[in-house]
Amino acid sequence: MNRKKRKLEIYVHIPFCVRKCEYCDFLSFSSEEARRRDYAEALCREIGAVDGLDGYQVSSIFFGGGTPSLMSPEEIMRILDEIRNRISFSDDAEISLEANPGTVTEETLGGYRKAGFNRISFGCQSMSDTELKRLGRIHTVEEFRTGYRQAREVGFLNINVDLMSALPGQTYVDWERNLRMTAELAPEHISAYSLILEEGTPFYEKQDILELPDEDTERIMYENTHDILKEYGYEQYEISNYAKKGYACRHNIGYWKRIPYLGLGLGAASLMKEQRFSNTVDLKEYLQNSHQPRIIRKNLQKLTEEDAMEEFMILGLRMCRGISEVDFQRNFGKEMTDVYGKVIEKYMQMGFLQKKDRYVSLTRKGISVSNIIMADFLRE
Repeated sequence: MNRKKRKLEIYVHIPFCVRKCEYCDFLSFSSEEARRRDYAEALCREIGAVDGLDGYQVSSIFFGGGTPSLMSPEEIMRILDEIRNRISFSDDAEISLEANPGTVTEETLGGYRKAGFNRISFGCQSMSDTELKRLGRIHTVEEFRTGYRQAREVGFLNINVDLMSALPGQTYVDWERNLRMTAELAPEHISAYSLILEEGTPFYEKQDILELPDEDTERIMYENTHDILKEYGYEQYEISNYAKKGYACRHNIGYWKRIPYLGLGLGAASLMKEQRFSNTVDLKEYLQNSHQPRIIRKNLQKLTEEDAMEEFMILGLRMCRGISEVDFQRNFGKEMTDVYGKVIEKYMQMGFLQKKDRYVSLTRKGISVSNIIMADFLRE
């Protein structure tokens, strides 16, 4: 009797960029072509050395960065084929590639499509050349439009576009214009994030002179995004994500539902068998030892049941549908109300949480204070 295989998500980190953006705190840096080839070799060695994959089947893969589209289609194809050689894929696996406008051509996009990618995510961030320049982006709006059109022409039927709000000098009118210009292109998915000033970035160091929108404007930008995108047929399914019907990002949903995931590459994080760990962030160490997972894996943390329950609640509240009481009972053998009933009732009375069809979710009012609510599910 064949046992049903568990879903597994895979994240592949490509840490290379043309240059670092002003707001970015991700693990990324510029590199020469030879170093990128060395990295692809190291990734393949890591994939070949990973064990414990029996009983799993890949439901989604996400190549993120950095800028994965700096890698040649041949290098990307080799990495993807190496994964295929180690573990089976579900027939409808979602296979995504992050791409930055200005780093793709019709030829490379065709190569990625041929390699097996069925979803592409463009880091556009803004439909204003002025705003793009302030962010330190390397592309123009026209280059984004060209890349988007070429992606369609080579056969990508599932495209995401990233946008950022609350940018330096940005007004509400500017933000609405960005949203509508993007929605009119009809991508299947739009991720709309508010700028966060991360410590250690150039934006953080000069925040006093950035002329950022005030809190009220930022709040209105966020709240109206839902209504504007709804006009174009997008449904908000997560705090910062909107999709046409049937195109919610399965890879992201997997994170929020705590589906096991394996991170490959420099600094990539994993959750396997209720254990969290991440790869080294030292490129030299990774290149030398990627074939020995026990050496490159750092920050190992075995999660307790309480840890897992807290994550289940906090991550699940990111989704607009919310947290399933049935899934909580199935995972932990306990009723959600027995563990978190007081917290849930507290925020329901305040109008920040709601219950429907055995799901607990944030209300529209609750989303604006979601961080405070989520923190209350940490049991001390």
